[in-house]
Amino acid sequence: MNHLFYLIGKSASGKDTLYDMLLENDMLALKPLIPWTTRPIRTGETDGTDYHFTDQAGLEELMRQGRVMEQRTYQTEHGPWTYFTVDDENSRNEDRIGIGTLESFRKIQSFYPGGYVVPLYIEVEDGIRLSRALERERLPGNHRYEEMCRRFLADQKDFSEENIRASGIEKRFTNNTNDCADCLKEIIRYIQAIQVGSCQI
Repeated sequence: MNHLFYLIGKSASGKDTLYDMLLENDMLALKPLIPWTTRPIRTGETDGTDYHFTDQAGLEELMRQGRVMEQRTYQTEHGPWTYFTVDDENSRNEDRIGIGTLESFRKIQSFYPGGYVVPLYIEVEDGIRLSRALERERLPGNHRYEEMCRRFLADQKDFSEENIRASGIEKRFTNNTNDCADCLKEIIRYIQAIQVGSCQI
């Protein structure tokens, strides 16, 4: 049985770094779960690599087909932009990896019954996480300190212990080191055990 391994965690928990490292691991042979969006493609982006780009009519057609697993719409100065995840039946023949929020995980999990979706919950001590976020915002061109604080506080609510338990998440991976090495090794061992069938989800 193939699986969709889904990385979840608060902001500044190292999800993006771990996602890239896991995709680069040839032994795992994971394929990316590429999200979709109705926003215009940006310079440097590639359709089908960063996102699948479509328009509102394309989104509505995918919804009519019953293939949209979850979606989020944001009001921007250019109008509403929707980000969403689409079911691709052909991809169920290979192990994939995705990344998202706890809410998106729950919706995708409900779309795929039978243990196909495997959560990879990344946990970081709050002081370390806040320090990482602050270092990132100090970089040239960032300095969005108000948004950083908003996201930090929102994460405390969104990733409450009650919500984590309600999502059926039991396994956690600690990522308190800057190089992610120990956390990465643990996740790789866990995925490999599931792939060979020696680990019960």
